[in-house]
Amino acid sequence: MSIRSFLKLVEIQTKIASIIPFTLGTLYAYYRFDNFNFTNFSIMLISVLAFDMVTTAINNYYDYKNAIKTYGYNYESHNAIVRYDLKESTVIATILTLLGIATIFGILLVFKTNIIVLIIGMLSFAIGILYSFGPIPINRTPFGELFSGLFMGFIIVFLSVYIHIYDKNILTFIYNKGLINISINFFEILYIFLISIPTINGIADIMLANNICDIEDDIENRRYTLPIYLGKEKALMLFKIIYYIIYIDFIALFLLGIFPSVSLLTLLTFIPVNKNINVFFQKQTKRDTFVISIKNFVLISLSYILIIGISIVLK
Repeated sequence: MSIRSFLKLVEIQTKIASIIPFTLGTLYAYYRFDNFNFTNFSIMLISVLAFDMVTTAINNYYDYKNAIKTYGYNYESHNAIVRYDLKESTVIATILTLLGIATIFGILLVFKTNIIVLIIGMLSFAIGILYSFGPIPINRTPFGELFSGLFMGFIIVFLSVYIHIYDKNILTFIYNKGLINISINFFEILYIFLISIPTINGIADIMLANNICDIEDDIENRRYTLPIYLGKEKALMLFKIIYYIIYIDFIALFLLGIFPSVSLLTLLTFIPVNKNINVFFQKQTKRDTFVISIKNFVLISLSYILIIGISIVLK
């Protein structure tokens, strides 16, 4: 397997969908708690990237294996296995190698932190694999947007905060002589969820845009995604609403005092984002307009991260 075919198999350009939540959580941990653990940061970065590649490679492999429609852009150009004529054994070996790397570094992170990371990490690994694998993969159901948004947009953010403050008692799990004691700092967890809404919604909308563009192919390939249940018109309206919720969240973060007034500068991204939404409403194809959802995600997220960085300096 060449480097080019490997990067296409794992769709390296999409790894920004895990790097951005990871970066967001890291900056928030420093802003809110004045904590940064470089060792834990480095270990988690490797594990997150490796596992993100695993889930993408599995998705491409099973799209190839289960495809009923074996022609067109999604099959012949978009899928690396077909495009580069990759051997199935090579693809499986690549997936297992990446999974091994993600697991080793994930276990190492547990030893550096606590059992909370193990529990959430195992759940995340299970959902990531079941997203594309199993008798009824999540990505073939109406729940793909929900699971991808929550687990990539929130869980990665939460863990990337938690690894720096695991000893601050925002979430603890204690087992003693058959008794389990779980302690939760409700407001701190709520704050982390609120700062995650831009990444939760942005990632969910990437998945939604992908499924809107693939409605015809998905029907033929028996993938019954959310846009198929809603219909294209309602799915497009949901696509817009999900973005608008992000801007309501930005205002809420300011009103709650989680971020200073400078954070309101993120509202300026509404103008280009809304323009991109209108372009997507006019045409929905994987080749031409799907990239709009990625552009919106990057625009909102990078602006958001930049503002948090400025807030750290001002603080």
